[in-house]
This record gives sequence, C-alpha cells and structure tokens, in this order.
Amino acid sequence: MIKRRRQRCHTLLALMLCTLLGTSMPGIAVAKERLFWLLRDLPPLTIFEGSSKGQGVVDQLLPMLIEKMPEYDHSILRVNRARGNQMLQEGRFTCDPTLLWTPERAQFVHFSQPSLGILSSGVVVRQQDQPLLKPYLNNDEVNLRTLLDSTSMKLGVVAERSYSPTVDALLKTLPAKTLSRHFGNDAVTNLLQMQQRERLQLLLGYWPEVRYLIQQQGWPADNYRFYPIQGVARYQFIHVGCADTPLGREAISHIDQLLKTLRRDTLPDLYAKWLDPELRERYLQDSQQFFGD
Repeated sequence: MIKRRRQRCHTLLALMLCTLLGTSMPGIAVAKERLFWLLRDLPPLTIFEGSSKGQGVVDQLLPMLIEKMPEYDHSILRVNRARGNQMLQEGRFTCDPTLLWTPERAQFVHFSQPSLGILSSGVVVRQQDQPLLKPYLNNDEVNLRTLLDSTSMKLGVVAERSYSPTVDALLKTLPAKTLSRHFGNDAVTNLLQMQQRERLQLLLGYWPEVRYLIQQQGWPADNYRFYPIQGVARYQFIHVGCADTPLGREAISHIDQLLKTLRRDTLPDLYAKWLDPELRERYLQDSQQFFGD
C-alpha cells in the first residue's frame, strides 16, 4: 500500500514538473486559440473568383491583421451572410471584417472602431426601367418608401444583409410581397439575373459591388443606373466584428490598435480604386475627414 502511494506521488510530481517546464522553457510549443475569420464574396471588399480574385480591400487588409496578431492561430471560412450571423451568435471565436453596425448585431457582436467608409446602398435599375422612377426622384435621389407604396414593382434584397440601420428599418415595414429576398453565396448575382429576366425591376445594393458583378456577367454597366436613397447618408462604415465573448473582446482590443493607421493611410486608397473615376476624387477628399484621429 505504501509503495503504491509513493508511485502515485511520483506520478503527480512528474506531471506537475512537465506542466511547469512546458510553460517556461523557450522553444516549447504552447497551444494558441484559433480565430475563425468569416468571409463572403463581397466585391470590392472580398473577391473569391475571376481575374481580380484576392484583390479586394479586405482581401488585402486581412493578411495585415493576421501578421500582427501572432498570438492566435488563424483560419478563414467562406460563409454566406445567414451562416455568418449564426456562427457569431453561437459564441465561437469568430470575427467578420466586413460588418455594418446594427442594433440587432450589437446584441451578440463586439465591434471594432470603424475601419472603412464606403458608399451607401441605393437602388439599381436597368436603363429601360428608369422612366418608372422619375416621379419618385428628387435631386437624383429616390424616395424608396413612396415608390414601393405607390407601385407594384418588386425590390430584390439579400436576406439577412444590412443596408444601413435607416434602410433596414424601412424594409421591415414593407409587405413581404414587395420584396424578393434571396439567400445563398451568389445572392446579388442571382438577383441581377432575375432583374434581367424582368422578374423584378429594382435591386437594392452597393454600386461598386453591383457594377463589378454586372461586368462579370458580361453585361454593359452603362445599361444600369444607380440612385441613392433619400434620407440616407452618403457614406456608411464597416467594422471588424467578433463574437461578444472574452476572446472576441480581447481580439477587438488588439485590432483597434492596428486599425488606427490602416484606416487612415491604407484602406481609403484600396477602396477608391474600385470607384467610378468621377466618384474617386471626391471619395478620397471626403475620406480625410472620416476619422478624427
């Protein structure tokens, strides 16, 4: 009996010694937390296919963040918006670098400071349908509520995507028959194809993204027109958002420090390259005023 007790003591002492050595000796590998980055195909922020694959703004931002965050192991997952929201709500160590702040997301996401100002969403129509919008335009901005209340036109939207708190609130008040909601990884492309087949007349989207996808389809971008929405600010801001857990909040604290320089000196130029030439110069001027620091 005494011999067995001595053997147990020796075993426990050996385990304790190994633990202490493993945490203190240089060169001994220590397991890191794995951070899962959630990405979806979102030109010009992220581009999964085509000749510009990997050249989006966030495509280039993410390696900069990963390089400066060696305290984690990093994995990149491709998900659609609905799946990304679900994973963030599950509380796993997940982060999305392309999120708009919304009150709903703030319940389960811890947001970084704003990282990039982007042109706000608006309504995309084909040239042949432009006359339908004329009664609802003021200074080339469309009164979206009046338009949808007064006509039978359908508006294509991506399910569970945010288009700004103002636009999201408007969408919630519209009857289901007014909206054509689309899920999936290629939702915007599918909505454009529906518009091409005249199954819907209006598409809610971000013009740099929609223009890129139109060109990917081989259609002339000049056959389409983008209208800002009345009452919506010209720019809105994306953030890095992590699951609101201790690990997520710790990661955001580090990310905030990295963004201070990147959002001022690097990201505006990367985004401006994707804009129409007539928009590019104004955006670069406006971007100098986005952040007080």
